[in-house]
Amino acid sequence: MYFYKNEFIPKSDIHLSPDDRGYYFGDGIYEVFRVYQGQLYEQEAHLQRLQRTANEVRLTFPFTIPQIGQILTDLVAKNKLIDGTVYMQITRGEAPRAHPFPSHAEPVMLAYCTEVPRPAATIHNGIKAITFADIRWLRCDLKTLNLLPNVMAKQAALDHGVQEVVLHREGTVTECSASNLMIVKDGVLYTHPANHLILHGITRAVVLRLARALDMPVKEEAFTTDQLANADEAFITGTTVEITPILEVDGGPIGTGVPGPHTRKLQEEFVRTFA
Repeated sequence: MYFYKNEFIPKSDIHLSPDDRGYYFGDGIYEVFRVYQGQLYEQEAHLQRLQRTANEVRLTFPFTIPQIGQILTDLVAKNKLIDGTVYMQITRGEAPRAHPFPSHAEPVMLAYCTEVPRPAATIHNGIKAITFADIRWLRCDLKTLNLLPNVMAKQAALDHGVQEVVLHREGTVTECSASNLMIVKDGVLYTHPANHLILHGITRAVVLRLARALDMPVKEEAFTTDQLANADEAFITGTTVEITPILEVDGGPIGTGVPGPHTRKLQEEFVRTFA
């Protein structure tokens, strides 16, 4: 069961218009929610980010934020989803192709559920990554449909036989193709500050909160690819990856080449709290 425009309907009954601005301009916004035990994880934080992105791109919602929250809750219930994800997007609507905002278009909302188990093996065993130039636009804090640079980056990782890329701007690490990045050095947790160069990840914020609760020193400041290579630990954070260790970057090990103690402690606390 999907939600499209104003109703819950089967996927087969959805007919997307070729005039939808999300189709030919990427003119829309989205969120991906994790569902644990039938409950939307960090729902309020996701909806707040959705509202912020909508404000920044001047997109009007077809529903209020409380109504959207209820629609997503109902969608999970109708699909009897226990563990998985909910994807939702809102486009500016249908209009003849022209760059200016259309004056009479009505925003279109689409949402659906996917049954996805926790990637337990990857979370436990870790992944490998390569570095990759961050060539995206300068509003990476907005969760819009314009994801071709992220797609290209992720494919570059797969082409090199690894699972993720670490994006950098002239040597300064930002984030990854679909996740935020953190490193640990001498017991201190570092991650890029939440400015316009990275997505303000929901799980990123959760991990920082957990780290502070565990009395782990945290510094939200930029670090370089050299600092990453010399880190004691590194891991990515995200809605679908939770806290996943990075064991190797560009063929060189991070720390001892196995998930570190701080990463493991944060993973344990995350599972205890949410999953």
